[in-house]
Amino acid sequence: MIPEEIIRSLAQTTPSKIVLLVLDGIGGLPREGRTELEAAHTPSLDKLASCSELGLTDPVGRGITPGSGPSHLALFGYDPLRYEIGRGVLEALGVGLEMTDRDVAGRGNFATMEHGHITDRRAGRIATEKNKELCCLLAKSIPRVQDAEVIIDPGMEHRFTVMFRADGLDDRLADADPQKAPAEPLPAHALAPEAERTAGIVNEYIRRANEVLRDQHPANTILLRGFARFPHIPSMSDLFKLQPAAIAAYPMYRGLARLVGMDVLDTGPTFADEIATLKRHWDNFDFFFLHYKDTDKAGEDGDFDAKVAALERFDARLPDVLALGPDVLAVSGDHSTPSILAAHGWQPVPALVSSAYCGADHVSRFTERDCAGGALGILPAQDLMPILMANALRLAKYGA
Repeated sequence: MIPEEIIRSLAQTTPSKIVLLVLDGIGGLPREGRTELEAAHTPSLDKLASCSELGLTDPVGRGITPGSGPSHLALFGYDPLRYEIGRGVLEALGVGLEMTDRDVAGRGNFATMEHGHITDRRAGRIATEKNKELCCLLAKSIPRVQDAEVIIDPGMEHRFTVMFRADGLDDRLADADPQKAPAEPLPAHALAPEAERTAGIVNEYIRRANEVLRDQHPANTILLRGFARFPHIPSMSDLFKLQPAAIAAYPMYRGLARLVGMDVLDTGPTFADEIATLKRHWDNFDFFFLHYKDTDKAGEDGDFDAKVAALERFDARLPDVLALGPDVLAVSGDHSTPSILAAHGWQPVPALVSSAYCGADHVSRFTERDCAGGALGILPAQDLMPILMANALRLAKYGA
C-alpha cells in the first residue's frame, strides 16, 4: 500500500475523466459448478474485459469479511484499517443529517418480533413510504431519552438512521442486532466503562420504541447497530487532486462519499436514473463513483437467480456509460456476497481497468475465475485507486 503522503505528493491534475462502477456484492461462489457471474449473460462486460486489465481485490485482507464501509473506503484509496468508520455515521451523512461532536449515530432496521424472538431482520423489506410513516410516529412519540435528543430519519425500505445528541456520549457500544434470524433480541452493551450511560440511553430508546410499535405488523421492533461518532478523514480533493462526484441511490453510500469529500448528486432510485445523472453532470467533475445495489441485495437474500438477473441488467446498461468515453473506467465491487452464503463473504472481488494505457491481458470474460488469471493479479483494494490515477496520467514520476 502506497503511503498517503506519497500519493499526495505525486497527484496532478489533467483533463482526464475517471469512472468507478461499483457493483455491490459482485463476487459469488459456484452453484452447480458456476458462480452468478459465470451463469449470467454479460456480453458488454466480456467485450470490455477482452481489451482491459483484470484481477481480484482484497477489500481489507485475506480471509477478512468486510462491511460496506471499509470496503468502499478501500476502493476510494484509503486504508480501511487506519480509518475505522461506523455504519451509523455513513447512514446519517447519507440522509443529509449534520453531525456534531455531541452525536452518536446508529444504523436502524425495522424488524419483526414474534413470541420474543426476531423472526425477520428486515420486516419483509417494508415499503419506503411505510418506513417514513413509522419514523414519523417514533419521532413524535420519543423526542428525547433521558437528557439526549433523539433524531430519526427514514432511509429506503426497512432502513433508518437514529442519532442521539447530548454531552458526553460514547460510541463504544456493541450492536443491538443479532445479525441473524430467528434469534433473541440483543441489548446494546458498553465496550468501555465510559459508554455505560450511552448504552442505557440506547436500550431505553429500544424499549420505548417496542411499546410504540407493538401493534404494527410486520415492523413491530427495531434493531440498531454501527454506533459511531463523526471521524476526521482527508478529502479526495486533497489526497488525489480530483473533483469527485458520487451517484448512489442508497443513503449509506451517499454518506460514505460525503465523508471523503465527494459532491453527492441527486439521483433517482434506479441504475438508469444514476446513468442519466452521470450524463447531466459529465462536464462538471473528473471522477465519478456510481453505485449499483441490486447484486448485493439479491446475494443477501440468498437468491442466485435474482443475482444473475441483476448482473444482466447492469450489463445491458454498461454501453450507456461507455458511450460517454471515460478516459479510465473501472468495474469492480466493494465485497463479495455469494448467494449461497446469503451474506457478505471474504472472497476476493473481480476488478477490471480499461484505458488507452492499461494494456490488455489474455482474459476475455469478467468472472471470478477469469479475473484470477488477469494481469492485475490479486491486490489490496486500496491499490486500485493509484492504478486508476496512473492510467489517467494523474500521477507524476517518483524520484529522480
